Amino acid sequence: MSRRPVIPTPPLPSPVNPDDEVCLCFHVSLRKIRGFMERESPPVASLISECLGAGTGCRWCVPFLKHLHQCHVDGQPVDLRVSPEEYARTRLSFHETKVRDPAVVGRAIGASPDQSPQGRPPDVGV
Repeated sequence: MSRRPVIPTPPLPSPVNPDDEVCLCFHVSLRKIRGFMERESPPVASLISECLGAGTGCRWCVPFLKHLHQCHVDGQPVDLRVSPEEYARTRLSFHETKVRDPAVVGRAIGASPDQSPQGRPPDVGV
């Protein structure tokens, strides 16, 4: 019996276009955040706030910014895996309840709904 080599599957394309906004309060796009991280290489995710105030408005995008930062630190593609429509729709729900939908956060960051890539539950509270 011969063994076939394991061929890694390429990552799924991101449904997020580089010009889609990650921080909806201050209209900060994924492209701007990527550029900021490439240029500044912030040592902690909270410094992404220096990129046009990202994450400092309603704070909806904070767990997503943390994920993007971790991707950058790990040398992985800086991406989200959620449609812009679902992202915006669940943000409206967050504004009403102050609770993030863990399934959406998990899907966006490429983790199961109950687990983030860093082995912690996703940041779903305020």
